[in-house]
Amino acid sequence: MFQNTQAVLFDLDGTLIDSAPDLGAAVDKMRTDRGLPSLPLECYRPMAGAGARGMLGQAFGMTPEHPDFIAYREEFFANYQNCMTCRTQAFDGVQEMVLHLVQSGLAWGVVTNKSARFTEPLTHAMPLFSSAGAIVSGDTTPHAKPHPAPLLEAARRLRLEPQYCVYVGDDERDIVAGLAAGMGTVAATYGYLGSASSVRQWGAHAEINFPLDLLQLLDLT
Repeated sequence: MFQNTQAVLFDLDGTLIDSAPDLGAAVDKMRTDRGLPSLPLECYRPMAGAGARGMLGQAFGMTPEHPDFIAYREEFFANYQNCMTCRTQAFDGVQEMVLHLVQSGLAWGVVTNKSARFTEPLTHAMPLFSSAGAIVSGDTTPHAKPHPAPLLEAARRLRLEPQYCVYVGDDERDIVAGLAAGMGTVAATYGYLGSASSVRQWGAHAEINFPLDLLQLLDLT
């Protein structure tokens, strides 16, 4: 399906790694610290890709307009920083998929809206990312996704034109950014997906239900 692909770029949370258990634990600690009952992981998982906004929305019904949002967000960040590698792991099939990409001579990288404060220690702690040619965080460029700037920066670091890259993500903003950057786009339906429009409405060039399905799209099987 994707001709002349030389690199694959991925979103991080919900696409390569399942970080929902640690994100959920960080915000749930805020609930229990306030005497509120703990919520199950299933409550947090769908919004794990939306960062602090998603987690605080699920735990407290709080929006960014709330007067306490900034203080709660910083508390959440501190909790998360203390536990972000405790339960997080790559989705089943991701390590095999990445190894196959590397063995096939394709470059790969990460473009996430997670700030470098978290992206850098997390990716350094996981051997999976040792072969990544580019890791671009949400604050690496002046704009975060759905703006195409972070994806274009990743392509620049890989010394490739955007049309030779495919971007894989589990949120509509990933597809919007990929399309705006002129890349091939793949929706990862096994990810968090959020709670907005259905995947079919995102306009991705393709969908995968499991990480290893990507290899078929790239004719690498």
